[in-house]
Amino acid sequence: MAKLSLDRNNIRILFIGYILIALFGTFILMLPIMHTKPISFLDAFFTSASAVSMTGLIVLNTSLDFSFYGQLVVLLLIQIGGLGYMSIAMALYILVRKKMSFGEKNLLRESLIYPGADGLVGFLKKVLFFVFAIEIVGAVLLFLRFKLDMNLTDALWASIFHSISAFNNAGFSIFESGLMPYRDDFWINFIITSLIIIGGLGYFVLLELYFFSKKRFASLSLHTKLVLISTIILIIFASLIVFLFEYHNPKSIGEFSLFDKIMSAYFTAVNYRTAGFNTLDLSTFKDASLFFGSLFMIVGGAPGGTAGGIKVTTIAVLLIYAYWSIKDSNTRIFNFEIPSETINKAFIIAVSSIVYIITCVLLLSLIEDDKSFLPLLFETSSAFATVGVSVGDGGTLSLSALFSSESKLIVILLMLSGRVGVLAFLFSIFFKEKEKYLNYPKGKIIL
Repeated sequence: MAKLSLDRNNIRILFIGYILIALFGTFILMLPIMHTKPISFLDAFFTSASAVSMTGLIVLNTSLDFSFYGQLVVLLLIQIGGLGYMSIAMALYILVRKKMSFGEKNLLRESLIYPGADGLVGFLKKVLFFVFAIEIVGAVLLFLRFKLDMNLTDALWASIFHSISAFNNAGFSIFESGLMPYRDDFWINFIITSLIIIGGLGYFVLLELYFFSKKRFASLSLHTKLVLISTIILIIFASLIVFLFEYHNPKSIGEFSLFDKIMSAYFTAVNYRTAGFNTLDLSTFKDASLFFGSLFMIVGGAPGGTAGGIKVTTIAVLLIYAYWSIKDSNTRIFNFEIPSETINKAFIIAVSSIVYIITCVLLLSLIEDDKSFLPLLFETSSAFATVGVSVGDGGTLSLSALFSSESKLIVILLMLSGRVGVLAFLFSIFFKEKEKYLNYPKGKIIL
């Protein structure tokens, strides 16, 4: 069996780094100037972890419970989480013209999930440029709409906040009831979903698409093709699921016009892919919709970007492998054979994710025994995949707001581990077994 080429020490450093940043953000949010009412340390920690992991689950109302300075800290944590703290640290190295050591470059490569060693610094510079350029364009487009509803200062801040939050697939909003007031606004729906999709494609894919459009590349890589096709299929499929399952539901979209039904279904489907905004009250959704929503969230977006989940490429590889295995042939796509190491990694990610999610949701169901299982599964999937959508607490907060301290800590762990990825998380907590040069006899198992 091919071994997975992952540096455990680097991954461990990355995971610990995000925990420390979340704790640092917690202490900052605890300062009196940051909030408008007394908040507990655990709720501040939950908010900080949700922001740096770009999840969007909230136990405090970002609009009402935090001052402008508190909202600014939340936004900075989102930006740090989106770029990766190693990217920001290395950008500072570049500014002061300090050379990175081999270890630091390797750590940055793990953070960006960059497929190689050459051109890493140049790749980082391009990523930073594209990220800020897209966020600025998004903010300008949102400002054109928000200025119709509020004064220029508030419109500017709302535009900047929601553009960064959407591109980084965070789902945080500084509106009291999120984006629900803009449910039937095509302009807001289109811009927010576009930012989410672009951010969820991954930095490597974005740069390759840009260079391909400039005719610097003759063709797109296998990875980019797989990401684009998988993304389109999942968005269409998820939109159809929401549309068909909720079509006659008067509590959700049943009373909407046909166009509004399609737009609301599309917006919800896109946000299942690790964003977390909502224009509908998801507590009104049918159980079947919530179940499929949990599955879409677990899949998530593409690697190397702002999305969470087990990633679309993982699911694509497993489906392709299953197809060719049934046909008893080599696993291939677009005339490329998929290496066994890639298939093994996809299998481990999928299995470990399922076990991890089941374990966490069972723990939550034992602790929160007064709550139904499906909403707990939905919340667990949302935290694991760093999505942020929730059936809610009956008001403007997530279901996690009703949880006990123990359950909130489980959700925090889910969010932070989701930021680095389940495989990286497991690699960070398990130590590598020493090499044993033994040949074991092969055992037969009937399947």
